[in-house]
Amino acid sequence: MAKARAIVKRRKAIRNIRKITKTMQMIATAQFQKSLRRAVASKPYSLKVRELVQELAASVGDVEHPLLRQPTDADRKRKIALAVITSNRGLAGAYNGNVLRAANVFIREQVAAGNAIDLYVAGKKGISFFNFQKRPITQRIDLADPVRFADAEVLAEQFIAQFVGGQVDAVYVASMNFKSASTQRAEVISLLPLAGVKSAEPASPAAPAVAEPALHKTVVYEFSPEPMVLLDELLPLTVRTALFQCFLDAATSEHVARMISMKSATDNADKMVKSLTMQYNRARQSQITTELSEIMGGVEAMKGG
Repeated sequence: MAKARAIVKRRKAIRNIRKITKTMQMIATAQFQKSLRRAVASKPYSLKVRELVQELAASVGDVEHPLLRQPTDADRKRKIALAVITSNRGLAGAYNGNVLRAANVFIREQVAAGNAIDLYVAGKKGISFFNFQKRPITQRIDLADPVRFADAEVLAEQFIAQFVGGQVDAVYVASMNFKSASTQRAEVISLLPLAGVKSAEPASPAAPAVAEPALHKTVVYEFSPEPMVLLDELLPLTVRTALFQCFLDAATSEHVARMISMKSATDNADKMVKSLTMQYNRARQSQITTELSEIMGGVEAMKGG
């Protein structure tokens, strides 16, 4: 009876845990849907801003701007700011582990190259990890949940000021890049200097006519005010929107990771309850068989007496 009673208590505990994991799965699903709408809604804007900057850069030609500054001395040691975006809560599967692993690989590569790293960490999990590694953290980023653009803008302005002032030579962001509900990838992306702006070819209205599909014709824009004036406004905006998009993708990836993790935990709890039920039935059957044998033995003993 003691074994059967222990199985009943364990099964009851697992059923209680299943209720918790099921509730957390439902909450994560609701948060994921809300976060997904924000991330999907803002991504076209971020892409369009970058596209517009490329068109402006193409019209100007050789663009010179403080946010496009590249290190000139290859032998000089560079100072790099790395922002690592993790979560405040756990139970999200390998979400934090993948982000921190990617950040660690990047840090080791930069340290091996002789560069100095300034760490900016968002999320309690990342702060605990780097504290455990005894790696100094320059700033702990504390943002609201969900992240607001105004908060990300303040951080972006801080990075821009440090980059323009020469305090850092590059700014990188280590976070989870949200591709789809089934695909999230931990990446370290370059925030500053802005990449992909000078790669745009200048538009040539006098280009000779060639056999080219109509959908790929070159479009010449007229800008008002002048392109350089617009670039002074749009290049910082590109940095702000890119950083904000990183936070949105990270939040969406966190919720989908927690949703999948809690669903897996709920399914495992169901399997354990079924297994314990079978064990309880076998233990109870064995106990009943033993009791019947004892009763029959007692009856036979009375008959013999």
